[in-house]
Amino acid sequence: MVMVVCGEESQKPHVTLLSSPGIGQLSRHHHRRTTDAPPAQLQLLNNNPTLPSDLHVIHLPHVDVACGDHVAIRLVHIVRESLRSLPSVLTSLQSCKPPLKALIVDPFCMEALDIAADHSVPTYLFLTASASFLALTIYFPMLHAEVEGDYGKIGERIFVPGCKPLWVDDLLPDVLMPEVLPLCNRIPLVKGIIVNTWEELEPVSLSAFKNHPFFVNLPTPTVHPIGPLTKNEDAGVESELLTWLDKQPRDSVVYVSFGSGGTLSAEQMTELAHGLEQSAKRFLWVARPPKANDASGSFFEAGSDGALTASYLPDGFLERTQGAGLVTVSWAPQVAVLSHPSVCGFVTHCGWNSVMESVVHGVAMVAWPLYAEQKMNARALVEMGVAVRPEVGEEGLVGRKEVERVVRMVVEGEEGKEIRRRVREVQGSAMEALACGGSSSECLNRLGKEWRAG
Repeated sequence: MVMVVCGEESQKPHVTLLSSPGIGQLSRHHHRRTTDAPPAQLQLLNNNPTLPSDLHVIHLPHVDVACGDHVAIRLVHIVRESLRSLPSVLTSLQSCKPPLKALIVDPFCMEALDIAADHSVPTYLFLTASASFLALTIYFPMLHAEVEGDYGKIGERIFVPGCKPLWVDDLLPDVLMPEVLPLCNRIPLVKGIIVNTWEELEPVSLSAFKNHPFFVNLPTPTVHPIGPLTKNEDAGVESELLTWLDKQPRDSVVYVSFGSGGTLSAEQMTELAHGLEQSAKRFLWVARPPKANDASGSFFEAGSDGALTASYLPDGFLERTQGAGLVTVSWAPQVAVLSHPSVCGFVTHCGWNSVMESVVHGVAMVAWPLYAEQKMNARALVEMGVAVRPEVGEEGLVGRKEVERVVRMVVEGEEGKEIRRRVREVQGSAMEALACGGSSSECLNRLGKEWRAG
């Protein structure tokens, strides 16, 4: 778990961010102090050149949970055990000057609400996901009650009040429901919800929170869309990957990465490798070792290193693609890669942070969801016209010919040209939202005033 203290200078409101394990949530926004970071995050925080030098990492006792559990269930249990230290931390923070104005938590830290209430600290939810997913999350307890937990009764689609219909196939796996439901029930108890999106990207869902009777009567806490929030460029990062990109023609490279935690099966990696080779397009691939039956298998191993071997890639693949492709085993400076002029496409797992980074840098996407709410994101991206989604074959694999098709599509052809045009249009919308007077900028200003007044 990570706790970040922001605004210790007297002219800024003093707020604290409590984040569950998963380093993707932590980007540079004037952070000051971090606590309770497990080894994987601690390593990345200590070595991250984009974070300010006055960010202090404090070791708290490590929490062990069963490794066999699904990643979301493991997160819930880790947070539950780690929160035992939160009362003393909040007491210490309240003695600071200026006094603590708010505790910001991510969805897996909702059990902190009672502790914050005992300390008279207002709590806000920070969601690094879409407004559409937020709407489903708020509506989920009612949906669960209506079908008595039997989601087979729902049909093909879910009609969240005031929002675009969602597909049942895009729901989280049933195994998560018992753990997720209590977190959803607590959302109306927070003072506000901060979402990494912007008005122009998701006008329907954001309007529903303010205007639809279901959300108004619940009542739904005020929703603050302040996105897109992304990491700053990896300034000063030296990498052989960037050196290689410097040598490639403009708009010629497809970047392939499934996030810090995403993994593929050995069979799927073989098909992906053959498809990249057959596409005859340049590529940069973050190829983590395969894990069977666990799409989130690397979630708790972010930052781990290992020598790249050809054991899980087709025979001769590295030799045949040398020059046209580059493969790395565990990490790439993603923001620097996506902002590089040679990169024109992104094969992504559709994690919301990666989606935001791709949009901000105007890069077309191949939507390849793996876990969590990523299927919802993938469908939305295709509907927006900023991504193409490969078809999954009968054996549950994306075949090599399909990989070749979608990679070629984002690089060349009229359809690819339209996707690239559309993503640049959305990129412009994002920049307008963040600019002075833009919707997200004004929303963040109002939130800051609320904290200062509190």
